[in-house]
Amino acid sequence: MSKIMKRTVFDLPVSLRITFSGPMVYQARTAHNVRAPRIKYPLWYLQRERAKDDQQLTGDNRSFIKEAVHDKFGMPAVIHGISTYDVRSPLSEDSVECMNVEWNPKFQRTGLIARKLGNYPMWLNNGKSVLTTLLQVIDNHVIKYIPPDEFNPPRKPYSCPNHKKQLGCLLVGAESADPQYFTKQYCGLFYREGMMPKKYLGRFMVSPEAALQPGTPLLASHFRAGDFIDVRGKTIDRGFQGVMKRHGFHGMPATHGVTKSHRRGGNVGHGGEKGRIFPGTKMPGHMGNRYRLHKGAEILRINHKYNVIWIKGVASPGETNSIVYLYDTILPLRKHKSPPPFPTSKVVDDDQLIDSYKENVYKFTDQTITFEEDK
Repeated sequence: MSKIMKRTVFDLPVSLRITFSGPMVYQARTAHNVRAPRIKYPLWYLQRERAKDDQQLTGDNRSFIKEAVHDKFGMPAVIHGISTYDVRSPLSEDSVECMNVEWNPKFQRTGLIARKLGNYPMWLNNGKSVLTTLLQVIDNHVIKYIPPDEFNPPRKPYSCPNHKKQLGCLLVGAESADPQYFTKQYCGLFYREGMMPKKYLGRFMVSPEAALQPGTPLLASHFRAGDFIDVRGKTIDRGFQGVMKRHGFHGMPATHGVTKSHRRGGNVGHGGEKGRIFPGTKMPGHMGNRYRLHKGAEILRINHKYNVIWIKGVASPGETNSIVYLYDTILPLRKHKSPPPFPTSKVVDDDQLIDSYKENVYKFTDQTITFEEDK
């Protein structure tokens, strides 16, 4: 039932203002649990791309700018299969002192930013075939750490607003790029750390014990083969779809008097006093382009040379070549049984350790058929 509000119309959201030809009437409709709109972006969110205009630079000017970029950030290099710059942040040397902390199951580690490469088949030791999804960790570095007493986001956590954990914020960047393509304000985020600007930024809630120094590299060895992770990404944009594709409806009969309603949803309301559309009714609408979380994905294989992670299944959100975010799983029965690399793994130049598999996964370097010797 509508309720007349004793306040000005400007105190209500725009979607709740109703106007007629006569005096203005404003009502508050049935309340429903909808997330509040984002009032403003976080403090670290700045305009990234700048207008691409013809600067009319000569060849000498272009070579001078390129030389200045290489002197400050290092020469272009291919590290772990990713085109980046061979730069060493002066602050990353202090990160070794932060890694001498003993792991506790109550601590919350940082996550990673990866790119979805596609699907690939693998086999278990018993001969069973499983489909996997390849995720490549693309040049991840820690950009900034905000302690819990200074971290005050404009939008509080929705799932557990009364949580008592004091968590800080770790800003992670991925995929270095030329600073000429970004705005001056955006490049200022990376100026103090002496790092190249990143194309993608991710914000991870971490415990104060899991804080990392800016400039610390994050590798695929942050996780281990056999661990369970949560994958967050934006689903494929399908556009406006009907109920059969969007919600999996069976549809109406093909014959027996049905006309022009074969793919419709059918009855959507009640009669009598309940004669209305209930909130949450499955109807046609926009499908996809929403952030979704795939929980409890098992890691079957990790390639440390190219920072590629194989996870079991093909249910991770996002299309090929899209950006996803990896976290330690929140499922209580699939959390770490043994201490993981805390707060993250160290950079080890070991050419012998290229791939790590789960115990029941078949390694392609092993023999497939063995014969006993003739006696």
